[in-house]
Amino acid sequence: MKPAEEQLSLLEQNTETIVTRDELKQKLAKGTPLRVKLGCDPTAPDLHLGHSVVLRKLRQFQNLGHKAILIIGDYTALIGDPTGQNKTRPVLSPDQIERNATTYFQQAGKILDTAPDKLEIRRNSEWLGKLNLAEILRLCAQMTAAQILQRRDFKERFQQDIDISLSEFMYPLMQGYDSVVVRADVELGGTDQLFNNMVGRELQKDAKQESQVVMVLPILEGLDGAEKMSKSKGNYIGLAETPTDMFGKTMSISDALMPRWYKLLLNAAPTHQHPMDAKKHLAQKIVEQYHGVAAAEAARAEFEQKFSKKDYSEIADALAVPAGEIWIVELVEKTGKFKSRGDIRRLIQGGGVTIDGAKITDEKARVAVKPGQILKAGKLVVVKISAA
Repeated sequence: MKPAEEQLSLLEQNTETIVTRDELKQKLAKGTPLRVKLGCDPTAPDLHLGHSVVLRKLRQFQNLGHKAILIIGDYTALIGDPTGQNKTRPVLSPDQIERNATTYFQQAGKILDTAPDKLEIRRNSEWLGKLNLAEILRLCAQMTAAQILQRRDFKERFQQDIDISLSEFMYPLMQGYDSVVVRADVELGGTDQLFNNMVGRELQKDAKQESQVVMVLPILEGLDGAEKMSKSKGNYIGLAETPTDMFGKTMSISDALMPRWYKLLLNAAPTHQHPMDAKKHLAQKIVEQYHGVAAAEAARAEFEQKFSKKDYSEIADALAVPAGEIWIVELVEKTGKFKSRGDIRRLIQGGGVTIDGAKITDEKARVAVKPGQILKAGKLVVVKISAA
């Protein structure tokens, strides 16, 4: 293994908070592999680039000789992490959780070293599902309601008289208990997980274990550049998306967001002077991470062919539509590239839709379509109307 100082210098990169740095240095100085925990609740079917920030840090630990402990929270997902929520999450069915967990295994493997000596995968139903009532009550006795209410989102909901279920109060305790069971040396998470991770430290102390070091990493902003990347917000790039979609979506981010994505996704800074060149390089490198060099080069070539020409007639995708009048929102919807009609309306109102170069800004408009017309919707959707 590398010397502790050298490891620490690498591991500190792109981290927001380490509790504590001295403890981590001491653990690294022992010269034995650390058990580095990351928990993921399978509440949605896909991992995205936002998840990759912490997964890449976990891979960095693996590369330095440590063991990743990936906990699939199939039991905690029955509650759903209340972090950042202003209402109780809907309960998922066991079948939904199992389907999501299966895809998590596959997608996390795009980043992590899956060799048995490098990765241990556990489901927390192994231990949480076996606790009896007396054991659950003993777990609850290790924290007070006042301590739980110090968590920012719980405090805000309590002050605003918004319901908080008792099961939500249990979530930090359950996540912390995971750390006790797997004897974690380090736990990783996003900045929104700091409270939950710190509970693990306290429960380990009560269990007479050496407390885990907590490392939290920045939250990646989504495609909109405003809110954190989230599938529910529709501002995400999934790890399982095609090279074409992954490249194209990256090209849609703002120039202002680029340095942030470079830092958190590539651990680098933009080197190209022209923003368009820098963004293409970013998109190519992201695709390369998940699909390989050849696929990334092909995605870039396809993008440049499709969006660097003023004459789109030869390279636009075909969209079969009956000739005649059609509501503009319905026409754009037929491309299959938009999440909702609300998104389409906003795009039209912003002047982002054209037919043969003519801008359509009235969301109620009915337009006459015929084969051969070029419909553009936003920066990345270009189709050529064909006969249905």
